[in-house]
Amino acid sequence: MKNTEDEILKIIQKVLDDNKAEDIVVIDLQGKTTLANQMVVVSGTSNRHVASIAEKMVETLKKSGYKSTVEGLEKADWVLIDAFDVIVHIFRPEVRAFYNLEKMWQAVAARRK
Repeated sequence: MKNTEDEILKIIQKVLDDNKAEDIVVIDLQGKTTLANQMVVVSGTSNRHVASIAEKMVETLKKSGYKSTVEGLEKADWVLIDAFDVIVHIFRPEVRAFYNLEKMWQAVAARRK
């Protein structure tokens, strides 16, 4: 893992902890896809909580000198933050259970080891 990736993960973890995100899962995708090296999947308790976590994360990454893009902030059922080496998915619990990204991506990671 590169130093910038380590730093981005530390920033993401701090924002998630500070904003009381729930059920944090980090999936190592290094060498398994060109999308990113790490994927973080997390839950917020409501649309407002999901949006708040996402806004704070984008703001903190920017202040730290890292670019990111965000999708889904309008509805805040599922917000995706692409910090290039790290992708963050912030879900409401029901939406997370429906899509079950962890299961899909952990299966890919396990197959390619």
